[in-house]
Amino acid sequence: MTDRPQGFDTLAIHAGAAPDPTTGAINPPIYQTTAYQFKDADHAARLFNLQEVGNIYSRLTNPTVSALVARVAALEGAAGGIGCSSGHAAQIMALFPLMGPGKNIVASTRLYGGTITQFSQTIKRFGWSAKFVDTDDLGAVAKACDKNTRAIFAETIANPGGYITDIPALAKIADRKGIPLIIDNTTATPWLCRPMELGATIVVHSATKYLTGNGTVTGGLVLDSGKFDWSANDKFPSLSQPEPAYHGLVFHPTLGGMAYTFHSIAIGLRDLGMTMNPQGAHYTLMGIETLGLRMARHVENAKIVAEWLESDPRVDYVTYAGLKSSPWHKRVKKITPKGAGALFTFALKDGYDACVSLINNLKMFCHVANLGDTRSLVIHSASTTHRQLSEEQQIRAGAAPNVVRLSIGIEDVADIIADLDQALTAATGKSREA
Repeated sequence: MTDRPQGFDTLAIHAGAAPDPTTGAINPPIYQTTAYQFKDADHAARLFNLQEVGNIYSRLTNPTVSALVARVAALEGAAGGIGCSSGHAAQIMALFPLMGPGKNIVASTRLYGGTITQFSQTIKRFGWSAKFVDTDDLGAVAKACDKNTRAIFAETIANPGGYITDIPALAKIADRKGIPLIIDNTTATPWLCRPMELGATIVVHSATKYLTGNGTVTGGLVLDSGKFDWSANDKFPSLSQPEPAYHGLVFHPTLGGMAYTFHSIAIGLRDLGMTMNPQGAHYTLMGIETLGLRMARHVENAKIVAEWLESDPRVDYVTYAGLKSSPWHKRVKKITPKGAGALFTFALKDGYDACVSLINNLKMFCHVANLGDTRSLVIHSASTTHRQLSEEQQIRAGAAPNVVRLSIGIEDVADIIADLDQALTAATGKSREA
């Protein structure tokens, strides 16, 4: 093997793991164990002092989960990270080393409905808060950042509308404010976008989606670039000052670029316990091996379906950024040059009731609260994933009552279109040619 950088598909298969030296097994084993034998008392002490990297207890680290984290870190260009029990867990874990009572984040208005609820309601129980801002209004983003702001949060390709975020522009604001930019890269995956190369400090994933790709896993990941200077100001005392939760260790001066990752393990996973299970990690490792192949087909199919829908007289509009009519079309080349992903929405001229009828008449599409499967998936966000939001919030999030969200799979695209066509006819009482 040479020293030249390896390509995406090579890393997706080989990064983070090697054939087992004892058995020759080429796939990482599922280490279904709770704890790990220490060599002696000194070895145990070194592990607990973070003087040596190793396994102590599977709430903290597990070899299968570590292999997954290393693989995704290689794909994202990250220094380190952690595996979590879900994408939602990953969001809390991403914030945990940064936040404290009275602190806030500035978040995009275009986020998954469950994330909006988590940030607008649930994090209040920690004494944290969120300010929601249209991230296309860069002046508003900058103005929303105050002395208590500890991060800016956005999605690369926003769920549900497929909106593309201008990551470099947000990164410049975050840099000026001395805070990290956190990007949820779930719907893009590192095949379409590597946010850290565009200025993001931290990347989160719901591994439940495209990384695994087959709807078998609930999991999440937090990746850190290792490049942020946590000691540049006094905003992040858990990293830059003696941490009382870990016998006064000063994480950043001691551990440098791995400070955030080790804090997330030694304190975050230790005390919050939002740990990924090894079997789930194994499934995601296997899924990632074909990520590049799948994403290429997802994007190819999505563009064809979006163009077909846009030309349909029964459809009001389509939000796919890969369409020339999209206000975010030019941004695709800068942020996701391989394509605009496979998640988008479309609106029906006949409104809410027609959306419900469409859902009920689709035959091949799976009606589920998920995205990123090999299968094509559909949901009416306003009555499900975004139901807890007001209509005004739904509209801002791209989930208006007359909108249906599609996650385009890798089936034969003619079959995807045929299913949509017959369901549209049933829902509206009109054929495409009428």
